[in-house]
Amino acid sequence: MPVAGQPAPEAAAAEAAPPPSSAPARPPLVLASGSPRRLDLLRRIGVVPARVRPPEIDEAPLKQELPRQLAARLSEAKARAVMAAEPGALVLAADTVVGAGRRILPKAETETEARSCLALLSGRRHRVFTGVALGLPDGRLLTRLVQSIVTFQRLTPAQIEAYVASGEWRGKAGGYTIQESAEAFVRFLSGSHSNVVGLPLYETAQLLRGIGWLRP
Repeated sequence: MPVAGQPAPEAAAAEAAPPPSSAPARPPLVLASGSPRRLDLLRRIGVVPARVRPPEIDEAPLKQELPRQLAARLSEAKARAVMAAEPGALVLAADTVVGAGRRILPKAETETEARSCLALLSGRRHRVFTGVALGLPDGRLLTRLVQSIVTFQRLTPAQIEAYVASGEWRGKAGGYTIQESAEAFVRFLSGSHSNVVGLPLYETAQLLRGIGWLRP
């Protein structure tokens, strides 16, 4: 029997119990990319994906496709491919394309490709486009396309050969990676540096904040 002036045990327990949380649980974030650079960039803004799931899609450009169009199309295709395999997850995908005029530079896989890219970029301006796509659990897709302008110094044959020997270019769009020794070639950069690395952090953070997944 409760003592006079004291609440019943049931009432005391109810008062002590914390109120139920009304905030829904965040969906897991899946990175639709096998790029270690993108993982490192996400960590800079405090984002650690629950899973990494590289998509398997054909990345060949379409006939007469422009660099910006390719970056946008591939990022969306990567997101869609992983969304189908990860229902209920938030899927982040990106694709970076280097363009010299209307020309799309390859992701260099051979020394010959790397030399060709560097010779083309030597002493001239080029553009780096990254398409970012965020797939939501309800099937919607939020997208951004970011452009940076980069100008290389005029490269000597010795500089090109030394960079090719470094191997840093392998698998990189345009045959170089700005976060390593090729940054010494950059005479001018306009726009996002992280975009040239492979993921524009400002735009990516804005997408995640816009849906409430990343706190302001």
